[in-house]
Amino acid sequence: MPTAQVPRVVPPKPTWDPRDPVRPLLRPTIRIRLTLLYGGMFLIAGILLLSIIYLLTAQALNVRTLPFEIVSGEVNPTVAWCRLPEGQVTAPPVNAAMADCVRHQHEMALDDLLRRSLFALLGLSIIAFASGYAMAGRVLSPLGRITRTARQVAGSDLARRIELDGPDDELKELSDTFDEMLDRLERAFTAQQRFVANASHELRTPLAINRTLLEVHLSDPGAPVELQQLGRTLLATNERSEQLVEGLLLLARSDNQIVERKPVDVAEVAERAVDQTRAEAEDKGVEIRGERAPAVIQGNGVLLERIALNLVQNAVRYNVPEGGWVEVNTELRHGEAVLTVSNTGPVVPAYEIDNIFEPFRRLRQERTGSDKGVGLGLSIARSVARAHGGRIIAEPREGGGLIMRVTLPV
Repeated sequence: MPTAQVPRVVPPKPTWDPRDPVRPLLRPTIRIRLTLLYGGMFLIAGILLLSIIYLLTAQALNVRTLPFEIVSGEVNPTVAWCRLPEGQVTAPPVNAAMADCVRHQHEMALDDLLRRSLFALLGLSIIAFASGYAMAGRVLSPLGRITRTARQVAGSDLARRIELDGPDDELKELSDTFDEMLDRLERAFTAQQRFVANASHELRTPLAINRTLLEVHLSDPGAPVELQQLGRTLLATNERSEQLVEGLLLLARSDNQIVERKPVDVAEVAERAVDQTRAEAEDKGVEIRGERAPAVIQGNGVLLERIALNLVQNAVRYNVPEGGWVEVNTELRHGEAVLTVSNTGPVVPAYEIDNIFEPFRRLRQERTGSDKGVGLGLSIARSVARAHGGRIIAEPREGGGLIMRVTLPV
């Protein structure tokens, strides 16, 4: 039975109706926030760049000394790159040479200004990219929270909620809508599981009574042969109904996450499943083999044993008439416990692999109608694996049969 959910505190809803196309004019939307954010960053970067260029220009224009000086009526250069005519010369050549020195000094100042401006631009670009990355991550962090919650919900944890705080923008609207959808889904799944569990419990009693009455009737030695045959047929039908009810109840239980976990050795679970199936395998002439290395995980031993038992039973029942085998292996691989059950059997098309995990479905059969089970074994195995945070996959085996692989986190 599903446990009662603890009431959660739901964040306040938007002050406007989401179905109303009219929105408040001053609503802090993501577009407005991003516009203000990046516009403000551009404005600040521009002001800093202009300030730096202004200071560098002022420094470059602040020339305290000229590249020449006049001593005793003669013009002498003060730097090596300033070339002035020597000896007795007229004023025009001296003036031209002085103008070249001043022009060269201005070019050097401009080159220095350009070099420093490029360094300043590079530094501001790095700061702008780093700040933009940080700001974008801060603005888009609610999307990451929504994505993480969606992934947790995809793992069958419908109790998760985003409960996003912050301004009443598009992301808040998306979060609240997603939470409301999860509420409806959780109520629907809970009602479905409760119905299956209650129906299974209610059906147990009349089926048990029918089985008792049929067994009492069959124990009467004076009963006619026809009635005894009918009683055995009804008893077999009643037994199949009991298996169906038990399977539905287990399926409803295994759809929930496992709350109480204990150390369970998958190798021991597989060995118990092999022991329970060995007699049936010997009757059908199927050899059970394999190596079962220790692989301890945290989980529910009863449900894990049901996985192994269902897989081994299916491998034995859906096998070849003669010379068949079933191989059951367990191992630890990359921090995960792996249970592998492979068998000989009929050739299974790849396009029918997904169908075998559906309830009441078998290969080329839509409903139950044979002595091989009630059609819930693999559905239960998949639900139990998911409840433990694991997965189960099936692969067609070359030559016929299947390879079933269950991977469970340690």
